[in-house]
Formats: sequence, structure tokens, C-alpha cells
Amino acid sequence: MKPTVLHGTIDMLHKIETIEKEIMDLKLTVLKELTPTGKKVISLKGILKGVDITDGEVTFAKKSLYSKIEI
Repeated sequence: MKPTVLHGTIDMLHKIETIEKEIMDLKLTVLKELTPTGKKVISLKGILKGVDITDGEVTFAKKSLYSKIEI
């Protein structure tokens, strides 16, 4: 192999290692942002226990929520 080819290959490998390190740092940054912040999750399970919702109320809610969209 010629010295210039070897030198170019070594430079390319260093660049690849640098890119790999930057990608790993980016992954760690994203993962840190996705981790829970310690806020307690509030469960709404059972909040409507015993409540009777009519079809008319559902229709009214749909019209209210989607008033600008045809459903």
C-alpha cells in the first residue's frame, strides 16, 4: 500500500470514530430528556364510576370538540 492511501484510510477511520462518539452523545442526550421527571402520575381510573353518560351527551361532546371538522 502506498503511504498516502494508508494515511487517508487512517484519517477516515478517525473521522468515523468521531462520528460514532457524537452519535452516542446525542443518544444519551435524547435518553436523558425522555426519562421521567419525578412527577407523580395521576390515575383517572374509576373517576366516572357510577356515572351514566347518554348518547346525546356523547353527540354534544363530539360536536363541541370537532365543531370545525366534519365527522
